Amino acid sequence: MEKDYHETNIKINGTHLLFHKVAMEYVPDAILQFILAHINDAHHVAACNCVSKGWKDSMAHIKSLYFPRNSFDSPLGGESPDDIVKRMVSKVVRLEELVVYSPFSPSGLASWLSIIGHSLTQLELRMDNLVDHQPSLESPSKLDCIGLARNLKSLKLWGVLIVHSPKWDIFQNLRTLEITGARLEDPVLIAVLQSCPYLTRLLLLACEGIRAISIDLPCLEECKLDFYGLGNASLSMYCPKIESLEVQGCSWISVPETKHLRNLSISNSAGRVYRVEFGDLSALEFLAMRGVQWCWGAICNMLKLASEVKHLFMKVEFTGDYEALQPFPEIDFADFFNSHPKLCKFDVHGAMFAALCQRNSLKHVDPGFVIPCLEEVVITVRSPLNAEQKISILESLLKYGKNLRTMVIKITQMKSCHSSADDFFEEICRLRYLNHERIRIE
Repeated sequence: MEKDYHETNIKINGTHLLFHKVAMEYVPDAILQFILAHINDAHHVAACNCVSKGWKDSMAHIKSLYFPRNSFDSPLGGESPDDIVKRMVSKVVRLEELVVYSPFSPSGLASWLSIIGHSLTQLELRMDNLVDHQPSLESPSKLDCIGLARNLKSLKLWGVLIVHSPKWDIFQNLRTLEITGARLEDPVLIAVLQSCPYLTRLLLLACEGIRAISIDLPCLEECKLDFYGLGNASLSMYCPKIESLEVQGCSWISVPETKHLRNLSISNSAGRVYRVEFGDLSALEFLAMRGVQWCWGAICNMLKLASEVKHLFMKVEFTGDYEALQPFPEIDFADFFNSHPKLCKFDVHGAMFAALCQRNSLKHVDPGFVIPCLEEVVITVRSPLNAEQKISILESLLKYGKNLRTMVIKITQMKSCHSSADDFFEEICRLRYLNHERIRIE
């Protein structure tokens, strides 16, 4: 029998939904608005506006609007992308979130935000001016226009060149700031942060041009900093509520207020970590240390401060205070674990494992020595050198780790044509055979 109603197929959050027009006419307006409020893609919003007058009226109550990168690849009519976005946002009663990945102009952004700035709480923009060799002379700039959305709680920017400090007032409600792919200098970043004094979450990823930055945000709880360049940036922070901190690309770090810090990650893939200064780290649960070269004083200081840590990740290849790359000095096995009695998971790579495997590392092990809390250890081995000592350390971890449940041995990039590599691997296989319930080889 021929159907006497229309069907509309719409994809929402990856799920195809088939709406029957006749059936939907009997749905109360409030329920219809609730269902359609989950649609945010601009293409789908435009399609829903064409279904019926009731649907068009309901679409005015959506809370979020998203314009993908390809939104205007095939424009219809003579409208510019800026005008299309303006027309769509002007039909929404109270828009709370706007995400624009498609190209736009400063004047277009200003016209949108002049309409919805009072209700907007989340704004995400792909700025697309990072590749510009010269800053735009348009005034106000795209960054300046963002100041029209004064009630923002979350601001995310992609690919932005910030040459001059944006003309922003204080964002009283802004709690999250994310900038990914940016080129800016220290004074400009300081000015940006001064406009956002109540941030609780700050992410600066793939940022170039930073040399020395001081962050003073009393409410900040989560911070992730990723600075591009020579790896010689310096960072000082006064954030007494900080709970999670990730830093990449700094050679000098000072964070005196850390009594709430639970997660800490420090890495430097381009330069050398010279100095790290932290306050009380008694609450620290996770510590990651990564990089090509750390000064030995910085390593010792971090390990000393993080005596209460529960999960330690060590992937530092070399030490040395100058240009010459030096191996780690010998580390006493018993002293290391006695200094970290709460350690539950230990992820150790290359140089650190080699330092624990020196000839005298097990010299001071007392008869009653145990590793009380260690449950999992992940060891990356890259060389068959000192094979006997390395096997001895693996056996000691199994012997003294009374609660050890899992040992993962990762063998990677082992370059040796000598038979010692084969002998070493055979010893590891033998160890696994004797402890197959706890050891896994990767």
